[in-house]
Amino acid sequence: MFIQTESTPNPATLKFLPGRDVMGAGAVADFPSGESAARSPLAKALFATPEVSRVFFGSDFISVTKRDGDWKHLKPVLLGTIMEHFTQGHALMDGSAEETEQVYEGEDAELVAQIKETIDTRVRPAVAQDGGDIIFKGFDAATGIVSLHLQGSCAGCPSSAITLKNGIENMLRHYFPEVTAVESV
Repeated sequence: MFIQTESTPNPATLKFLPGRDVMGAGAVADFPSGESAARSPLAKALFATPEVSRVFFGSDFISVTKRDGDWKHLKPVLLGTIMEHFTQGHALMDGSAEETEQVYEGEDAELVAQIKETIDTRVRPAVAQDGGDIIFKGFDAATGIVSLHLQGSCAGCPSSAITLKNGIENMLRHYFPEVTAVESV
């Protein structure tokens, strides 16, 4: 098994590409701490390395964020952990934990569906290239604010605020006049 690595815009995050599906198309899992990794044997194993501060599973990649340390020393340990997991055929996740999604009605429902589709087709693929994900969390019709959740490499990335405001917010405001701002939750 050969696992490629890629740097990301976040210097504290490295993207691992095992050459196979990790979560599958459209699915992601974010583990912002060791405690949150209880449902994933691979995430738990990666957090066993003390320098690991966050683990994110994308469709076909794994992003690992370090607390400290040098990638030169951490990378071989993490590659070994990922390789062992996949070659031994362990399950990626234990059970499932699904969130309930807010329900919108009337005109708001159509607008939210269009906003979600725009994020899914124009934003998420680009962000996945950088080892992260952006999830739609809500829209407040009274204020025009779209709430998004940054995951993986994007969480804590120095350039994420600029991407959120100058990129995503400007695009959504262009396509949807009802949108006045975008905020991270």
